[in-house]
Amino acid sequence: MKLIWKLLRKHISASQLIGFSIANLVGLTIVILAVQFYNDVKPVFNDEESFIRKDYLVITRSVTAAGAMMGHSSEFSADDIKDIEAQPWCRKVGRFVNSEFSIFATIGMGNSGKAMRSQFFFEAIPSDFIDVTDAQWDFNPSHPEVPVIVSRDYLTLYNFGFAATQGLPKISEGQSGMIPVSFSLSGNGINEVIPGRIVGFSNRLNTVIVPEEFMQWANNRYGQGGKQQPLRLILEVSSPGDVKIEDYMKEHSYDVAGDKMSSSKANYFLTMIISIVVVVGVIISLLSFFVLMLSIYLLLQKNTRKLRDLLLLGYTPGQVSRPYINMVIAINGAVLLLSVVLLLLARAYYLPMLRAFGTNGASMLVAIVVGFIIMGAITTGNVIAIKRKIKSLWLND
Repeated sequence: MKLIWKLLRKHISASQLIGFSIANLVGLTIVILAVQFYNDVKPVFNDEESFIRKDYLVITRSVTAAGAMMGHSSEFSADDIKDIEAQPWCRKVGRFVNSEFSIFATIGMGNSGKAMRSQFFFEAIPSDFIDVTDAQWDFNPSHPEVPVIVSRDYLTLYNFGFAATQGLPKISEGQSGMIPVSFSLSGNGINEVIPGRIVGFSNRLNTVIVPEEFMQWANNRYGQGGKQQPLRLILEVSSPGDVKIEDYMKEHSYDVAGDKMSSSKANYFLTMIISIVVVVGVIISLLSFFVLMLSIYLLLQKNTRKLRDLLLLGYTPGQVSRPYINMVIAINGAVLLLSVVLLLLARAYYLPMLRAFGTNGASMLVAIVVGFIIMGAITTGNVIAIKRKIKSLWLND
């Protein structure tokens, strides 16, 4: 094989190979750096730190002065919900169910001997939309006890607003399950006190959530028990920053709770920019692939006579093509290694800036796997093209 390599390497253009290597290095580095940067910066925009995650929007109808005076309904009809579900960006729709009865909550304050009593409200949504995964979320009418999930904002408001001014003790999330809670439920001539327990706190839902089973039981017992149209909806969407969602909400006069649309716009535009960068990197890599193929075809064309002589001497097409294949594998392997080194250097530069936003970055496994896949595809294409060219010379002879 060394003799074959010495014979065939004379017409190899070092400048062409260096040009291919640089182009491929630039393209591959752009791709894996874009993937890694996206993976690292994603937690800055999202509460749930993952590469691919679910996004939710809570929507209501806009309330205007004219609409309120004319008694316009704020409910979502079945046709409204069906139209939302038909949108390409909507994955799933959940309905908020409201309580139809009077509720007073009594919350004990532990050793202080004080208790807080206030009028209360309940809402229920499908369990799929609840972000408290380890909650004991069950209700048994024969032994009624109300499990509730409360917005984490309510706990903060109590600790640093109400408790601080009323001399009440602050409550941690771990202590919340031990606080005595009871609910006075009344309606249809029935007045009952049912114990409750706080089972978790939600970042996603700015309300008080109870199980759907309890809400159905309580509305039938204390309320009218009729099927009510929802006043609020929770949507699982593909990307809440999509301008199509914003246009749809404006067109139908729907309001989105919180600043989810604003924060997700930045996430959406980040995704678009990263996608454009990745496409540019892939195009550069493809162009470098064709540059290398052109160089190899020119090299094979210059060595056509020598290649045919080797084949006539009894060398197989595999033996004749092996020097070129080894050369391609060595070059592509070096490009992949250098691109990972450049990725490490670039990441070491921008990662301290991301730490200022409270994130330490993500694993590099995804970016490295993407690099291996791209370089593996390019190398496979090169090897197949070389073998076909050598085989065509052999068949023509």
